[in-house]
Amino acid sequence: MLLDGLRIGFAITGSHCTLHETTQVMSKLVAQGVHITPILSYSVENSDTRFGKAADWQEKFSQISQRDLIRSIAQAESIGPAKPFDCLLIAPCTGNTIAKLANGITDTPVLMAAKAHLRNLLPLVIAVSTNDGLGLNARNIATLLVTKNIYFVPFGQDSPDKKANSLVAHMHKIPETILLACQGVQIQPLLVEYR
Repeated sequence: MLLDGLRIGFAITGSHCTLHETTQVMSKLVAQGVHITPILSYSVENSDTRFGKAADWQEKFSQISQRDLIRSIAQAESIGPAKPFDCLLIAPCTGNTIAKLANGITDTPVLMAAKAHLRNLLPLVIAVSTNDGLGLNARNIATLLVTKNIYFVPFGQDSPDKKANSLVAHMHKIPETILLACQGVQIQPLLVEYR
């Protein structure tokens, strides 16, 4: 299966330090013929940080995808009956989003999109980016690892000396992870050294 022609919901949560890398992946996917619809968490939609202004990020996502952004729970809810995506990607996926997803909480557009998409038994790909992946969120990651139709982008410790619990996905592995997830296969190896 090739990426060309795939319809992907690209959900973006508030790991602001990885948003630049996320836009690079988005651009790469679009260049390969993927139809992307960005879905924003409230944090990404509203937070100006040292990594950039919210409005600038939104403009960049719109420019790359050439599509309207999904910004509300009501907009995301329609994903269920409409079935607009072959795959839903959450990249970056924060520890907060992981914890809520693992516990059935649906209080952001990204979480509603995930819930609505999973009801159709279609693949959800997670690119983790959290400072507590090996802390309190380890159990939530484990829950999602054994949940049907959820797949992870390979991840590793990004700074074990300074942030022993931090995990970050290898964002460049997103395209390959999506291809395999669409075939019902978890990419391997999953746990990799982060460089």
